[in-house]
Formats: sequence, structure tokens, C-alpha cells
Amino acid sequence: MNRPYSHEIEVTVELAKEHGLTEWEYNRIIELIGREPNYTELGCFSVMWSEHCSYKNSIALLKTLPRKGDRLLVEAGEENAGLVDIGDGLAIAFKIESHNHPSAIEPYQGAATGVGGILRDIFTMGARPVAALNSLRFGDLSNQRVKYLFRNVVKGIGDYGNCFGVPTVGGEVYFDKCYTENPLVNAMAVGVVRQNRIAKAIAKGVGNPVMIVGSATGRDGIHGATFASEELSEESEAKRPSVQVGDPFTEKLLLEATLEVIKANYLIGIQDMGAAGIICSTSEMSFRGGAGMDINLDLVPTREENMTAYEILLSESQERMLMVVKKGYEDRVIDIFNKWDLHAVVIGTVTDDNYLHFWKDNDLKASVPARSLVLGGDAPVYKRETKKPAYLDQVRNDKQLKVNEPTDYNTTVLELLSTPNITSKRWVYEQYDSMVQTNTIIGPGTDAAVIRVKKANKAIAVSTDCNGRYVYLNPRRGAQIAVAEAARNVVCSGAIPVAITNCLNFGNPYDPEIYYQFSEVIAGMSDACSILGTPVTGGNVSFYNESQTDRVYPTPVIGMLGVIDNLDYITTSSFAKEGDRIFLLGETKGHIGGSEYLALAHKKNIGDAPAIYLNKEKLLQEFVLKAIQNGILESAHDISDGGLAVAIAECCVSGEKSIGANLRMDMNMRPDLFLFGEDQSRILVSVAESNAKKLIELHQNYSSILMEEIGTVGGSKLTINEIIDLDIGKIYNAYYERISSIMSAAKSKQIVVTEN
Repeated sequence: MNRPYSHEIEVTVELAKEHGLTEWEYNRIIELIGREPNYTELGCFSVMWSEHCSYKNSIALLKTLPRKGDRLLVEAGEENAGLVDIGDGLAIAFKIESHNHPSAIEPYQGAATGVGGILRDIFTMGARPVAALNSLRFGDLSNQRVKYLFRNVVKGIGDYGNCFGVPTVGGEVYFDKCYTENPLVNAMAVGVVRQNRIAKAIAKGVGNPVMIVGSATGRDGIHGATFASEELSEESEAKRPSVQVGDPFTEKLLLEATLEVIKANYLIGIQDMGAAGIICSTSEMSFRGGAGMDINLDLVPTREENMTAYEILLSESQERMLMVVKKGYEDRVIDIFNKWDLHAVVIGTVTDDNYLHFWKDNDLKASVPARSLVLGGDAPVYKRETKKPAYLDQVRNDKQLKVNEPTDYNTTVLELLSTPNITSKRWVYEQYDSMVQTNTIIGPGTDAAVIRVKKANKAIAVSTDCNGRYVYLNPRRGAQIAVAEAARNVVCSGAIPVAITNCLNFGNPYDPEIYYQFSEVIAGMSDACSILGTPVTGGNVSFYNESQTDRVYPTPVIGMLGVIDNLDYITTSSFAKEGDRIFLLGETKGHIGGSEYLALAHKKNIGDAPAIYLNKEKLLQEFVLKAIQNGILESAHDISDGGLAVAIAECCVSGEKSIGANLRMDMNMRPDLFLFGEDQSRILVSVAESNAKKLIELHQNYSSILMEEIGTVGGSKLTINEIIDLDIGKIYNAYYERISSIMSAAKSKQIVVTEN
């Protein structure tokens, strides 16, 4: 084998450190390839061994999660996205990933390319994307920089998804000062694929051609993976070139061309070029197939002059794929991509030596074993030191939980409904096209979105969920709650929870207190997924979400998939008919630690996360599902942020027409704790008068779940005992107008500079 050489830059340990590698890692590279790497090879290792690509500080713990299930077609991490069997020869591909660092620097393109990347992960599986969701975190909306980030992230998500033609059907938005410098932008996508057309990310078959398809390659996004694997600092602004630039119209063409090639059965394997670009897709596909590749970088279509091998290999230009095509079918693939006005170029062949050889200008620029670069191969694996955070004992001090009882409960309800974390995110989702493709049955603003699967006369329910406050206060329990609430959300829509994807957002893993949070979250997720029967299909870990001034709450976002086998089971959260009877399921203990009510009173996050008993949670979900499947329930709504009073108010104003409710409850504690506490495993349901007896009879099979009739639907007011008496119009305005008024005011204050 020829030894690669380069006259570009001398490689030293110091240069390796500048590339984000440690001295031990640099010496390990020398050991693996049997010599010192050249500059191009150093760049390849630096991005592939970055946290973003190698998961070197997380994979050991991630492997402890439950990753097998009867419905799973692939294990977590085997392919670009998770695959779940929904019957009738169909599967759902779904995944969630972060684009946090790029969005902090360039919010519009950072968010837009996050959407583009996750969509490509779905259609490289052969699946047509049918839905997009997102989970967003920002600082306090009184901060002008936060408003700028918020506005442009939402616009980037909306513009990309709307132009591509995928409905953005759900998600969540939270605000807390810990996210001021580090917004979290997690994008999720869902697709449907016939099981006989599933494409794999693999390279095999000596002599099979390797093709790059889609857009031309530029210098945008070089070292984006490394940039996403370090803390934000004052120098981060200078790394705008590490933020990719997206083109949703090109991606739409790429989707159609890719699915046409997959349907024609011309492919051996295919992978999206996301983080780390060509070097990532060539190495991962080769490693999975036990193969190598010979690649001529002179053949890669570029849009900038004089690009080096280093730049071409590491570029993260968007809307590109790597394909391994059956030999003899190259021209047919090229014809299809030409029809869609896209590049499709043979740049190399599959080999049997397990090496990646990259040539340019007749020089061998890099030559490394495929396995030396990748997760699951020779990439380093660490398990870091853990230390229980000192802050936990401080924030859990019960003496801080004293709250004066409100003198005016009406005002408190309206204040809670207008807090940014609870109030409707209509200002956000009205910028998204949620109805394109005409499969959306239930869209944004509810517990879970529901999308029709026409080919099977079924539907799927999807939600994203995480209360970062709870996870900060109790990492293990907070993670259990995130999984449980995501499952509860899809259950309230009539779906059976079947699997999760996750996006784990944390600070620096080298900090023992951060790694303690991470390890406890993994344990909590494992607890909940095992008991609820929702295995992990894959996802994303995003570390280093901290700046010089703050670090984010540990935020393990859960993307939950549920299956609705009969469209008659679809259920909404809104009260519908006068006279329907309202029942509260689950036990109320008045827990206010980590609650919105406590934050409203103290302006800080203190206490402990609410208790959750996962076996009882599972039983509650089974009870509600059985009631839905028996046609008993008119509505079902998870009780979460803001507690019972907020949940009731949401049920009153979340339907096509607002309607009141009259409730009378036996409160065995202070009314504010009863109404605003955030105890877990509670669901609010309504039933027609004619079905109330059926619910009571069914409950006999679930008698360990507390059930209490608390009122009726009807009128133009929400009344609770003698302490709350609110016009529905006031509730509606408090719930729906808050964010739009803040953002409208922010927009009107912007200074517009024009040239004379």
C-alpha cells in the first residue's frame, strides 16, 4: 500500500489538540494506522472522533438502554433511523436529533438545516417523511437576544418544512434563563416505508460503484461536528462557516430522486451526508459492510474553486447522499437524478481491503482503515467520573417550598395560563404548515399529533416531551417522568405507545457532576422504557451545551411513537358537549416542587421532582386505552405543567369552540396545592351521560387507580367550588395571546436601517 503524503501542514501533537483531540487519542491514531497521520487524515479523525460523531463519552451508557422489542425491525444505532413494524407490510421510520450549537450562532440556518438533516435520515431509509416535530428551549423572553433567536429558529423550521412539503405537526417550547446562551433545537421526523423497500446504510460487493448525489460540495460546515463538540464561547461567533446552509427545494428533489432509485432496486446502500460529510458516510457504510472504498475526490462536484482534499472530505454541505449502486446500473441512477436536475457522479468503487483510500490530483491524500474512524469500531469509548452535584441538597431544601395561599384564585389561574411555558404556542405553530399531505388528523396544540397512514387505514400518534426542571432537581426521576408523560400523551390520543427516540442535551461530560446527571438520566429512561414497553430506537446525544456564564438543565427530550389500529379510537383533549361528565383519574397529593406555580411565586426552580410509580402509570395508561377502545370517552387530557386547574382550562378552550365547565371537588388540602400541584400519573377525561356507567364498571378492573367524578361540561364559565369563577373568554385570551403579544411588541421595537 502506498503511504499517503501531504506537503500542506506538518502534523504535531499540538495541531492534534487544536483539532479537538487529546494526546492519548493522537497516539492511538498512530497505533491504529501504523504511522503518523498526515494533515488530511488528522482532519478525518478529528471529526469522526468528535463527541458529535463518535459518542465516545456516551455510548457505553447508551448500550444499557432497552433496545429490543417485538415491533422493532432494527436495533438502535444500526441504521440512520429507528424502524417500527405497524403491520400490513409497513414500517415507521423516526428519529430526533439536535442542532443546538449552529442555532445559537446562526439561528435561521441552524434550525433549517437541523430539519433538513433529520428528514434525510428518514428518506435514506426508503421512507417518505409524513410529519416533523420539534422540541425547543430558549432563555427568558424579556431578553432581546433570546427573542431574536426564538423568532429566527421558528422561521428557519417553518420555512424549511413548508418549502419541503412536510407537515410540522407538534412539539414543545420551554423558556428558562439557563438556555439564554445555549438554545436547544431538537428536530424530529417521521416517515412511512414499505418493509420490502427499506434501504440500508451499507457498502459491500467488490467493484460496485460509489456515487455522490444531490448538491455540489462547498466549504460550508467544515468542522461542524467538531464545533458541536465544544462549549460556546466568545470565539464561537467566528465559527459561522461551521453552520451549514440549507436549500429545501433541492432537498425535495433529492427526496423524490432517492425514493425512485430505491423503488427501482438499483441500490446496495445509501447514507445521508450530515455531520462530517463524505468521511463519515464512506467510513460508516464501509464498516457496516466489512468493506473498503477507493474514492477519487477530483470527481466530487464542487461549487468553490481549489478545494483541498481536507475540505472536500470534511465539508457538511447540505442535500447530499452517498450511494453504493449495483454494478451496471450507474447510468440508470444518473438518468433519474438528471431528470430531477441533480448531480449524480461515480466517485469510486467498493473494495475488499477494509481501507478508505482518498485520491486527489493523482496523489493518495488519505488512507485509513474504515473501522479506525467509527463508532462501534476503533473510535475511543470512555466512561467518565461521576459526582453527585452539590446543588441538589440545596435546591431540595423543603424550607424553601413555602408559598402564601393566593388571595385571588382567578388571577392565579390567568397568570399561570399566560406564563410562557404553559401558554399556547400558537404563535409558533401557525408559522408551520401542519396540513400539507392531508394526513394530519390532529395537529399542533394538543397532547399528541395524529397522522393517518392511508395505506393501512391506521394512524400514528407522536409527541415530544421533557420537563427539564424536574430532571435538574432529580435526574433519574425526571427522566422517568419524561418517558411516562410522552407515553401518556399518545395514550390520550388513543394510541398504544410502542417505542421512543431521544435527544439527550447536557453540558460538558468531563465535569463529574454533569456526567452524574447523564448517567442518572440513562438509568431513569431505562426504568421507564422497560416497564412501559417502549424500547429505544436511537437518537442523539448533545453535550457541551454551556457557555462561560451558564449551563443548560439536563434535558433528555423524548420522542414517543404510538400506533392507533382503528381510526375510531382517535381522541382529543377538548371538552365537546354540554352535560358530559368529567372524571379525574389518578391521585392528587399537592406536589409543588419544580412546578410552574412555585416558579411563579419564587422565580426559581426548587424542591424535588414529583414522585412517579411506573407500574401504576402503566396501569393508568391501560385503563384509559381500554376506555377509549370501548368507545366510552369523549376526551382525555394529560395533567402536567400547571396542574389540574390549568388542565381543565385547556380542555375548555382547546376545541373548535370554547365551552365552560362546572366542578365541585373535595379538596383534602390547601386549594392551591390541590389545583396547581403537578402530581404525576393523572388524566382528565370526559364521558357522555350515557357512558358514565360503563366507565364506572370498567374501573372495577382497575380499582387501584383512583377515579373521582368532579363535574360537568357546559356554560360559558369555568367554576371550581366557590374559589374560581372565570369567563371562558378571559381564559382564552390569557392562554392564546401571551406569546404573540410579546413577539409583536418585540418586532415593533426593531430598528430598521435602510440605505440612502
